[in-house]
Amino acid sequence: MFQLFKALQGSMLVKVAGLLMLTLLLCIPLAEINSINRERGHSQREAAEELAATYASGQTMVGPLLLVPYVERWMEPLRNAQGKVIGQEARSKEMAHAVFPDKLHIEGSMAPHERYRGIFKIPFYTLNATLGGGFAAFDPKSVAHSEADSRIEFKAPFVVFYVSDLRGLDGSPSIAMNGERLRFKQRVPGLADNSWLADGVHAPLTGAALAAWESKAPLPFEMKLGLVGQDTLSMVPIAEETTAHLSSPWAHPSFGGRFLAAKREVTPQGFDAHWRVSSLVTSAREQVRAGLSDRDDRSAAAAATAAAATAGHAPRNLGPLQTFDVSLAQPINVYSMSTRAGKYGALFIGLVIMAAFMFELFRRQRMHPVQYGLVGLSIALFFLLLLALSEKLAFWLAYASAAAASVLLLGIYFSAVLQSWKRGAGFGAYVAVLYGALYGLLASESNALLLGALLTFGMLTVLMLATRKVDWYALSGGNPRTPEPVLPESAGPV
Repeated sequence: MFQLFKALQGSMLVKVAGLLMLTLLLCIPLAEINSINRERGHSQREAAEELAATYASGQTMVGPLLLVPYVERWMEPLRNAQGKVIGQEARSKEMAHAVFPDKLHIEGSMAPHERYRGIFKIPFYTLNATLGGGFAAFDPKSVAHSEADSRIEFKAPFVVFYVSDLRGLDGSPSIAMNGERLRFKQRVPGLADNSWLADGVHAPLTGAALAAWESKAPLPFEMKLGLVGQDTLSMVPIAEETTAHLSSPWAHPSFGGRFLAAKREVTPQGFDAHWRVSSLVTSAREQVRAGLSDRDDRSAAAAATAAAATAGHAPRNLGPLQTFDVSLAQPINVYSMSTRAGKYGALFIGLVIMAAFMFELFRRQRMHPVQYGLVGLSIALFFLLLLALSEKLAFWLAYASAAAASVLLLGIYFSAVLQSWKRGAGFGAYVAVLYGALYGLLASESNALLLGALLTFGMLTVLMLATRKVDWYALSGGNPRTPEPVLPESAGPV
């Protein structure tokens, strides 16, 4: 029995099996570190939601448009209990007709700034914009009758402008129409309380603007707007032709929505984007008309609105509304980058333990399982150190600092274990190459799979070539008879 134990103790096969088991055990601290990373990422999202609830959320803009209230009157037969007509009864109902601009041009700049919630930094913007365009002469015949033989009595119209979070208005917006400056007031009258468009602001037509409307003349307008929002700005193309030009010093925009920018230029100094959307390619007008009625008629949109409001993502606040969007994307999300790095944790531990095993195999310097465990833990702690430092420093600097600390520690440790500072430096250089390769994987997201596959294949190739003449049966018996192979230069001198 003792002889069997001695044989197993010196067996290379048992050694390899033990190292594989150790690698699997080291995946436990890796999993805990990844769990911490997910929790921090969730805390960051909660911080964004809190700022959306207490300051301003992302913004969706609709308008300006004209709302024309009117009363439709008609006569209905009045019948007795037997169904016989005994007279006529006057009936009426109040409705509103939406008039959209012929042309709408949005010219603006987005000034980025950041707010903090605890240690988390959330991007915001201040939009300074001019909205210009005009309404065509109003034709009363364009308003459809809902009842036979009815007549329509029009009331004075008003301008409607909607933003999804009114708290973001920077001062009071002003609109000049036909030379008359109009003042906005809270909410939109004449709409159901649960109509989302009722949450906007309105400005009654007065003076020269009202006179031009009554004389059925075109109405040009110009509106000045200051608006604060979180992360994303969405614009609804409601005009016959909607154009927009936005610029910002933010160098990492993300364009989305139903319509992407027709022309955009992104440089390290910022972005410059142009949109052009025709009413022929969007149903935004019909969706806004649906907003004049009860939200119950569009329950799917209501569900989307409620869910988006809870999540703090205002660009989706209006559900199915078709928009064109621009977001101030964060160039590097440290939690997503740390999560991606952690996915390679088991591979890195395996590669470092494999390198240590090669030293033991070829230099005949036995290493204790405790030493292997300490080496693996040092690699696992690199990912925890990366996460902690990246919350305080730029990601590249956090990565360089964590990698340098890990390489220095392993170099010093293996100088003592292998009884040679040159061999320790060679092992440290090998680990440094691995960290450099990992950073390349993280920096090149589109080529991460290819680079990861090439790295794994390269490591396997080096291992196979280095051990191609090894007599594994002899090593398993504890009596190696194979000439010592020549190691690559990075593995250290003899």
